[in-house]
Amino acid sequence: MVDAQVASLAMECRDDLLEAAVVLDALALCHGHGSYPPRPYQETSTPVPTDVELRTDASDVAGELARHDRQYGTSTTGNVPAPLEDGCTDSDRDAVRAYARREWITRQERWPGI
Repeated sequence: MVDAQVASLAMECRDDLLEAAVVLDALALCHGHGSYPPRPYQETSTPVPTDVELRTDASDVAGELARHDRQYGTSTTGNVPAPLEDGCTDSDRDAVRAYARREWITRQERWPGI
């Protein structure tokens, strides 16, 4: 019974991460392509452009989705990229965002209307 509850909570958490990742990714894609600030990000007095902030937030949430899927084995498409770590590259960030999109598309194809 406890295992079933834990599995259910893990899937709810994953659903929340997936939905947040794809919404942020869609918003970021609407603002164009570009680079990311280095990780860890250092706050400065200069405001970060909206497009950079959206890309960074999208990749950070997608990175947490990848971390969750690796930990709990909840990926539906497999080939989970490495979670983001300090010093990650723009390619690493792009990879986790692409992974979140792939997971979302697969979810929509398997369970339309959810």
